[in-house]
Amino acid sequence: MSSLLDQFRQATLPPHAEAFRQDVKAFLATDLPAAPADVRARSWLAFDAEFSRRLAARGWVGVTLPRAYGGAELDAFSRYVLVEELLAAGAPVGAHWIADRQSGPLILKFGTEAQKAHYLSRICRGEIFFGIGMSEPNAGSDLASVGSRASPNGDGTWTLNGRKIWTTNGHQCDYVIALVRTSGSAADRHKGLSQFIVDLKLPGVTVRPIVDLTGDAHFSEIFFDNVQLPTDALVGEEGQGWAQVNAELAFERSGPERIYSSIVLLDIWLRELRQQKAGLLPLETLGRLVAHLATLRQLSISVTARLAAGESPVVEAALVKDIGTEFEQAIPTLVEAALGADPLTPPDPELLRTTAYVAAMAPTFSLRGGTREILRGMIARGLGLR
Repeated sequence: MSSLLDQFRQATLPPHAEAFRQDVKAFLATDLPAAPADVRARSWLAFDAEFSRRLAARGWVGVTLPRAYGGAELDAFSRYVLVEELLAAGAPVGAHWIADRQSGPLILKFGTEAQKAHYLSRICRGEIFFGIGMSEPNAGSDLASVGSRASPNGDGTWTLNGRKIWTTNGHQCDYVIALVRTSGSAADRHKGLSQFIVDLKLPGVTVRPIVDLTGDAHFSEIFFDNVQLPTDALVGEEGQGWAQVNAELAFERSGPERIYSSIVLLDIWLRELRQQKAGLLPLETLGRLVAHLATLRQLSISVTARLAAGESPVVEAALVKDIGTEFEQAIPTLVEAALGADPLTPPDPELLRTTAYVAAMAPTFSLRGGTREILRGMIARGLGLR
Protein backbone atom coordinates (compact mmCIF):
# COMPACT_ATOMS: atom_id res chain seq x y z
CA MET A 1 0.00 0.00 0.00
CA SER A 2 1.26 3.48 -0.78
CA SER A 3 2.40 5.87 1.90
CA LEU A 4 -0.43 8.24 0.93
CA LEU A 5 -3.17 5.75 1.66
CA ASP A 6 -1.43 4.84 4.89
CA GLN A 7 -2.22 8.36 6.07
CA PHE A 8 -5.97 7.61 6.17
CA ARG A 9 -5.97 6.10 9.60
CA GLN A 10 -9.25 4.99 11.12
CA ALA A 11 -10.76 7.81 13.16
CA THR A 12 -14.06 8.35 14.94
CA LEU A 13 -15.77 11.40 16.35
CA PRO A 14 -15.09 11.51 20.10
CA PRO A 15 -18.01 11.37 22.61
CA HIS A 16 -17.81 15.08 23.45
CA ALA A 17 -18.33 15.94 19.78
CA GLU A 18 -21.38 13.68 19.52
CA ALA A 19 -22.77 15.24 22.71
CA PHE A 20 -22.25 18.68 21.14
CA ARG A 21 -24.33 17.53 18.16
CA GLN A 22 -27.44 17.51 20.35
CA ASP A 23 -26.86 21.17 21.29
CA VAL A 24 -26.57 22.11 17.62
CA LYS A 25 -29.72 20.20 16.69
CA ALA A 26 -31.64 21.96 19.47
CA PHE A 27 -30.42 25.36 18.26
CA LEU A 28 -31.41 24.64 14.66
CA ALA A 29 -34.84 23.43 15.75
CA THR A 30 -35.61 26.88 17.16
CA ASP A 31 -33.37 29.37 15.32
CA LEU A 32 -33.18 28.15 11.72
CA PRO A 33 -35.55 30.10 9.45
CA ALA A 34 -38.11 27.82 7.79
CA ALA A 35 -37.40 27.47 4.06
CA PRO A 36 -38.22 25.05 1.22
CA ALA A 37 -35.56 22.59 0.09
CA ASP A 38 -34.58 24.55 -3.03
CA VAL A 39 -33.69 27.51 -0.77
CA ARG A 40 -31.94 25.31 1.83
CA ALA A 41 -29.90 23.70 -0.98
CA ARG A 42 -28.07 27.06 -1.26
CA SER A 43 -26.83 26.62 2.35
CA TRP A 44 -23.16 27.58 2.38
CA LEU A 45 -23.56 30.15 -0.37
CA ALA A 46 -26.58 31.83 1.26
CA PHE A 47 -25.66 35.11 2.98
CA ASP A 48 -27.81 35.75 6.09
CA ALA A 49 -25.94 38.05 8.48
CA GLU A 50 -28.66 37.86 11.14
CA PHE A 51 -28.53 34.06 11.28
CA SER A 52 -24.72 34.17 11.48
CA ARG A 53 -24.96 36.62 14.39
CA ARG A 54 -27.42 34.38 16.23
CA LEU A 55 -24.96 31.54 15.72
CA ALA A 56 -22.14 33.79 16.94
CA ALA A 57 -24.15 34.68 20.05
CA ARG A 58 -24.02 30.97 20.93
CA GLY A 59 -20.24 31.05 20.49
CA TRP A 60 -20.36 29.01 17.29
CA VAL A 61 -18.56 31.33 14.88
CA GLY A 62 -14.81 31.01 15.16
CA VAL A 63 -15.39 27.89 17.23
CA THR A 64 -11.78 26.71 17.05
CA LEU A 65 -10.23 30.11 17.86
CA PRO A 66 -8.78 30.68 21.35
CA ARG A 67 -10.99 32.18 24.06
CA ALA A 68 -8.44 34.98 24.41
CA TYR A 69 -9.58 36.23 20.99
CA GLY A 70 -13.29 35.61 21.51
CA GLY A 71 -13.45 32.07 20.16
CA ALA A 72 -15.02 29.00 21.72
CA GLU A 73 -11.72 27.09 21.64
CA LEU A 74 -13.48 23.91 20.56
CA ASP A 75 -11.52 21.23 18.70
CA ALA A 76 -11.69 20.31 15.02
CA PHE A 77 -14.06 17.40 15.78
CA SER A 78 -16.63 19.73 17.35
CA ARG A 79 -16.40 22.07 14.37
CA TYR A 80 -16.88 19.08 12.08
CA VAL A 81 -20.12 18.20 13.88
CA LEU A 82 -21.31 21.82 13.80
CA VAL A 83 -20.67 22.11 10.06
CA GLU A 84 -22.22 18.73 9.35
CA GLU A 85 -25.45 19.65 11.14
CA LEU A 86 -25.65 23.12 9.58
CA LEU A 87 -25.25 21.75 6.05
CA ALA A 88 -27.57 18.80 6.58
CA ALA A 89 -30.26 21.25 7.71
CA GLY A 90 -29.50 23.66 4.85
CA ALA A 91 -28.72 26.57 7.20
CA PRO A 92 -27.68 29.87 5.52
CA VAL A 93 -24.06 30.00 6.63
CA GLY A 94 -22.49 31.95 3.75
CA ALA A 95 -21.96 35.18 5.71
CA HIS A 96 -19.51 33.82 8.29
CA TRP A 97 -18.34 30.69 6.44
CA ILE A 98 -15.03 31.90 5.01
CA ALA A 99 -13.93 33.72 8.16
CA ASP A 100 -14.77 30.73 10.36
CA ARG A 101 -13.14 28.15 8.11
CA GLN A 102 -10.13 29.93 6.66
CA SER A 103 -9.55 33.61 7.37
CA GLY A 104 -9.69 33.35 11.17
CA PRO A 105 -7.39 30.29 11.40
CA LEU A 106 -5.02 31.90 8.85
CA ILE A 107 -4.76 35.13 10.88
CA LEU A 108 -4.30 33.09 14.06
CA LYS A 109 -1.45 31.09 12.52
CA PHE A 110 0.40 33.76 10.54
CA GLY A 111 -0.92 37.14 11.74
CA THR A 112 0.71 39.59 14.11
CA GLU A 113 -0.60 40.00 17.64
CA ALA A 114 -2.14 43.32 16.59
CA GLN A 115 -3.95 41.65 13.66
CA LYS A 116 -5.27 38.89 15.93
CA ALA A 117 -6.55 41.44 18.44
CA HIS A 118 -8.16 43.57 15.73
CA TYR A 119 -9.90 40.92 13.62
CA LEU A 120 -10.52 37.68 15.51
CA SER A 121 -12.91 38.86 18.22
CA ARG A 122 -15.00 40.70 15.62
CA ILE A 123 -15.12 37.54 13.50
CA CYS A 124 -16.34 35.58 16.51
CA ARG A 125 -19.09 38.13 17.21
CA GLY A 126 -20.28 37.99 13.59
CA GLU A 127 -19.46 41.67 13.12
CA ILE A 128 -17.19 41.30 10.08
CA PHE A 129 -17.25 38.91 7.16
CA PHE A 130 -14.39 37.78 4.91
CA GLY A 131 -14.00 36.61 1.32
CA ILE A 132 -11.22 34.72 -0.48
CA GLY A 133 -9.05 36.58 -2.99
CA MET A 134 -7.15 33.83 -4.78
CA SER A 135 -8.56 33.20 -8.28
CA GLU A 136 -7.93 35.59 -11.15
CA PRO A 137 -9.30 35.89 -14.70
CA ASN A 138 -7.39 33.70 -17.18
CA ALA A 139 -5.60 31.88 -14.35
CA GLY A 140 -8.26 29.40 -13.21
CA SER A 141 -6.94 27.30 -10.34
CA ASP A 142 -3.33 27.97 -11.26
CA LEU A 143 -2.72 30.25 -8.29
CA ALA A 144 0.98 30.44 -9.09
CA SER A 145 0.20 32.48 -12.21
CA VAL A 146 -1.39 35.26 -10.16
CA GLY A 147 -0.93 38.66 -11.79
CA SER A 148 -2.23 41.11 -9.16
CA ARG A 149 0.69 42.96 -7.65
CA ALA A 150 1.37 44.92 -4.46
CA SER A 151 4.32 47.28 -4.88
CA PRO A 152 6.19 48.64 -1.85
CA ASN A 153 5.98 52.41 -1.35
CA GLY A 154 9.22 52.52 0.63
CA ASP A 155 7.62 53.39 3.95
CA GLY A 156 6.17 49.98 4.77
CA THR A 157 2.90 50.63 2.90
CA TRP A 158 1.90 49.05 -0.41
CA THR A 159 0.10 49.98 -3.62
CA LEU A 160 -2.19 47.22 -4.90
CA ASN A 161 -3.32 46.81 -8.51
CA GLY A 162 -5.05 43.87 -10.18
CA ARG A 163 -8.22 41.87 -10.21
CA LYS A 164 -9.75 38.88 -8.42
CA ILE A 165 -12.75 36.79 -9.44
CA TRP A 166 -15.14 34.17 -8.03
CA THR A 167 -14.95 35.62 -4.53
CA THR A 168 -17.93 34.10 -2.72
CA ASN A 169 -20.28 36.85 -1.49
CA GLY A 170 -17.51 39.41 -2.02
CA HIS A 171 -20.07 42.18 -2.61
CA GLN A 172 -21.45 41.58 0.91
CA CYS A 173 -18.17 41.03 2.74
CA ASP A 174 -16.06 43.54 4.68
CA TYR A 175 -12.60 42.17 3.90
CA VAL A 176 -10.85 39.85 1.49
CA ILE A 177 -7.50 38.14 2.00
CA ALA A 178 -5.80 38.53 -1.35
CA LEU A 179 -2.91 36.48 -2.72
CA VAL A 180 -0.79 38.83 -4.83
CA ARG A 181 2.69 39.12 -6.23
CA THR A 182 5.10 41.34 -4.30
CA SER A 183 8.31 40.51 -6.18
CA GLY A 184 9.52 38.79 -9.34
CA SER A 185 7.32 37.79 -12.26
CA ALA A 186 4.74 35.12 -13.08
CA ALA A 187 7.62 32.94 -14.32
CA ASP A 188 8.84 32.67 -10.72
CA ARG A 189 5.73 30.64 -9.97
CA HIS A 190 5.63 29.99 -6.21
CA LYS A 191 8.16 32.66 -5.22
CA GLY A 192 7.38 36.31 -4.51
CA LEU A 193 3.74 35.82 -3.49
CA SER A 194 2.23 37.40 -0.36
CA GLN A 195 -1.15 37.69 1.34
CA PHE A 196 -2.84 40.96 2.33
CA ILE A 197 -6.01 41.75 4.27
CA VAL A 198 -7.84 44.23 2.04
CA ASP A 199 -10.62 46.40 3.44
CA LEU A 200 -13.20 46.38 0.64
CA LYS A 201 -14.28 49.93 1.53
CA LEU A 202 -10.86 51.38 0.65
CA PRO A 203 -10.67 53.91 -2.23
CA GLY A 204 -9.78 52.16 -5.47
CA VAL A 205 -11.64 48.93 -4.65
CA THR A 206 -14.59 48.04 -6.90
CA VAL A 207 -16.68 44.92 -6.23
CA ARG A 208 -19.16 43.66 -8.82
CA PRO A 209 -21.54 40.74 -8.19
CA ILE A 210 -21.70 37.97 -10.83
CA VAL A 211 -25.15 36.57 -11.63
CA ASP A 212 -25.02 32.81 -12.30
CA LEU A 213 -27.37 30.80 -14.50
CA THR A 214 -29.69 30.08 -11.56
CA GLY A 215 -30.28 33.84 -11.20
CA ASP A 216 -28.32 34.08 -7.92
CA ALA A 217 -25.41 36.46 -7.33
CA HIS A 218 -23.23 34.60 -4.82
CA PHE A 219 -19.92 35.37 -6.52
CA SER A 220 -18.09 38.61 -7.25
CA GLU A 221 -15.19 40.05 -9.16
CA ILE A 222 -13.00 42.60 -7.39
CA PHE A 223 -10.89 45.33 -9.02
CA PHE A 224 -7.91 46.98 -7.29
CA ASP A 225 -6.91 50.33 -8.78
CA ASN A 226 -3.94 51.89 -6.94
CA VAL A 227 -5.33 50.77 -3.59
CA GLN A 228 -3.17 52.02 -0.73
CA LEU A 229 -2.59 49.30 1.84
CA PRO A 230 -1.24 50.08 5.31
CA THR A 231 1.79 48.29 6.74
CA ASP A 232 -0.35 46.00 8.88
CA ALA A 233 -2.30 44.68 5.86
CA LEU A 234 0.44 42.12 5.15
CA VAL A 235 -0.31 38.68 6.66
CA GLY A 236 2.71 36.59 7.56
CA GLU A 237 6.01 37.09 5.81
CA GLU A 238 6.42 38.88 2.50
CA GLY A 239 7.14 36.27 -0.19
CA GLN A 240 5.73 33.33 1.82
CA GLY A 241 2.20 33.55 0.43
CA TRP A 242 2.36 30.26 -1.45
CA ALA A 243 3.08 28.19 1.67
CA GLN A 244 0.44 30.10 3.62
CA VAL A 245 -2.22 29.58 0.95
CA ASN A 246 -1.59 25.85 0.81
CA ALA A 247 -1.99 25.59 4.57
CA GLU A 248 -5.24 27.56 4.24
CA LEU A 249 -6.54 25.32 1.45
CA ALA A 250 -6.17 22.22 3.63
CA PHE A 251 -9.02 23.64 5.74
CA GLU A 252 -11.11 24.37 2.65
CA ARG A 253 -10.71 21.07 0.85
CA SER A 254 -11.27 18.53 3.59
CA GLY A 255 -14.42 19.78 5.28
CA PRO A 256 -17.94 18.37 5.09
CA GLU A 257 -18.97 21.06 2.60
CA ARG A 258 -17.02 19.12 -0.03
CA ILE A 259 -19.32 16.17 0.56
CA TYR A 260 -22.67 17.72 1.47
CA SER A 261 -23.33 20.26 -1.32
CA SER A 262 -26.15 18.04 -2.65
CA ILE A 263 -27.26 16.61 0.70
CA VAL A 264 -30.53 18.58 0.88
CA LEU A 265 -31.50 17.15 -2.53
CA LEU A 266 -30.61 13.63 -1.43
CA ASP A 267 -32.69 14.10 1.70
CA ILE A 268 -35.82 15.38 -0.05
CA TRP A 269 -35.52 12.61 -2.67
CA LEU A 270 -35.43 10.08 0.17
CA ARG A 271 -38.63 11.67 1.53
CA GLU A 272 -40.25 11.34 -1.90
CA LEU A 273 -39.24 7.68 -2.22
CA ARG A 274 -40.73 6.91 1.17
CA GLN A 275 -44.02 8.58 0.31
CA GLN A 276 -44.32 6.87 -3.07
CA LYS A 277 -43.17 3.44 -1.85
CA ALA A 278 -40.60 3.36 -4.63
CA GLY A 279 -39.59 0.29 -6.60
CA LEU A 280 -36.28 -1.55 -6.54
CA LEU A 281 -34.34 0.50 -9.11
CA PRO A 282 -34.35 3.91 -7.33
CA LEU A 283 -33.73 2.15 -4.01
CA GLU A 284 -30.60 0.52 -5.44
CA THR A 285 -29.41 3.94 -6.59
CA LEU A 286 -30.15 5.44 -3.19
CA GLY A 287 -28.33 2.58 -1.46
CA ARG A 288 -25.19 3.15 -3.53
CA LEU A 289 -25.24 6.87 -2.75
CA VAL A 290 -25.65 6.28 0.99
CA ALA A 291 -22.80 3.74 0.99
CA HIS A 292 -20.63 6.22 -0.92
CA LEU A 293 -21.53 8.96 1.55
CA ALA A 294 -20.61 6.79 4.54
CA THR A 295 -17.18 6.04 3.07
CA LEU A 296 -16.48 9.65 2.18
CA ARG A 297 -17.54 10.81 5.62
CA GLN A 298 -15.08 8.38 7.18
CA LEU A 299 -12.26 9.71 4.98
CA SER A 300 -13.20 13.28 5.86
CA ILE A 301 -13.18 12.50 9.59
CA SER A 302 -9.77 10.89 9.13
CA VAL A 303 -8.42 14.14 7.66
CA THR A 304 -10.07 16.09 10.49
CA ALA A 305 -8.21 13.89 12.97
CA ARG A 306 -4.94 14.86 11.25
CA LEU A 307 -5.87 18.55 11.50
CA ALA A 308 -6.80 18.08 15.16
CA ALA A 309 -3.35 16.59 15.71
CA GLY A 310 -1.78 19.76 14.34
CA GLU A 311 -0.75 18.22 11.02
CA SER A 312 -1.27 19.71 7.53
CA PRO A 313 -2.67 16.88 5.35
CA VAL A 314 -2.64 18.83 2.10
CA VAL A 315 -2.53 15.85 -0.30
CA GLU A 316 -5.04 13.78 1.67
CA ALA A 317 -7.43 16.75 1.75
CA ALA A 318 -7.08 17.05 -2.04
CA LEU A 319 -8.03 13.38 -2.41
CA VAL A 320 -11.14 13.79 -0.24
CA LYS A 321 -12.14 16.92 -2.14
CA ASP A 322 -11.74 15.22 -5.54
CA ILE A 323 -13.84 12.14 -4.80
CA GLY A 324 -16.21 14.22 -2.66
CA THR A 325 -17.11 16.53 -5.52
CA GLU A 326 -17.61 13.55 -7.84
CA PHE A 327 -20.16 12.27 -5.32
CA GLU A 328 -21.84 15.66 -5.06
CA GLN A 329 -22.11 15.90 -8.85
CA ALA A 330 -23.45 12.37 -9.21
CA ILE A 331 -26.47 13.01 -6.96
CA PRO A 332 -28.42 15.43 -9.21
CA THR A 333 -27.56 13.35 -12.29
CA LEU A 334 -28.88 10.15 -10.72
CA VAL A 335 -31.97 11.84 -9.25
CA GLU A 336 -32.80 13.35 -12.64
CA ALA A 337 -32.42 9.92 -14.27
CA ALA A 338 -34.64 8.30 -11.65
CA LEU A 339 -37.37 10.92 -12.06
CA GLY A 340 -37.19 10.62 -15.83
CA ALA A 341 -37.46 6.83 -15.67
CA ASP A 342 -40.91 7.10 -14.10
CA PRO A 343 -42.77 9.77 -16.10
CA LEU A 344 -46.19 8.51 -15.01
CA THR A 345 -45.51 9.46 -11.38
CA PRO A 346 -45.36 13.27 -11.12
CA PRO A 347 -42.73 14.27 -8.55
CA ASP A 348 -43.25 16.83 -5.82
CA PRO A 349 -42.70 20.41 -7.18
CA GLU A 350 -40.27 21.19 -4.32
CA LEU A 351 -38.19 18.16 -5.32
CA LEU A 352 -38.22 19.30 -8.95
CA ARG A 353 -37.08 22.84 -8.06
CA THR A 354 -34.33 21.49 -5.81
CA THR A 355 -33.13 19.06 -8.48
CA ALA A 356 -33.07 21.85 -11.07
CA TYR A 357 -31.03 24.14 -8.80
CA VAL A 358 -28.48 21.53 -7.73
CA ALA A 359 -28.10 20.23 -11.30
CA ALA A 360 -27.40 23.77 -12.52
CA MET A 361 -24.78 24.37 -9.80
CA ALA A 362 -23.15 20.93 -9.91
CA PRO A 363 -20.53 21.79 -12.60
CA THR A 364 -19.04 24.34 -10.18
CA PHE A 365 -18.45 21.72 -7.47
CA SER A 366 -15.26 20.49 -9.15
CA LEU A 367 -14.01 24.03 -9.80
CA ARG A 368 -14.14 25.71 -6.39
CA GLY A 369 -11.26 25.08 -4.02
CA GLY A 370 -9.11 23.78 -6.88
CA THR A 371 -10.11 22.11 -10.13
CA ARG A 372 -10.11 18.35 -10.58
CA GLU A 373 -6.95 18.59 -12.71
CA ILE A 374 -5.07 20.57 -10.07
CA LEU A 375 -6.12 18.19 -7.29
CA ARG A 376 -5.18 15.08 -9.24
CA GLY A 377 -1.79 16.59 -10.00
CA MET A 378 -1.27 17.07 -6.26
CA ILE A 379 -2.37 13.50 -5.56
CA ALA A 380 -0.02 12.16 -8.22
CA ARG A 381 2.82 14.13 -6.66
CA GLY A 382 1.90 12.73 -3.24
CA LEU A 383 2.14 9.22 -4.69
CA GLY A 384 5.57 9.99 -6.12
CA LEU A 385 4.33 9.89 -9.72
CA ARG A 386 5.43 13.42 -10.68
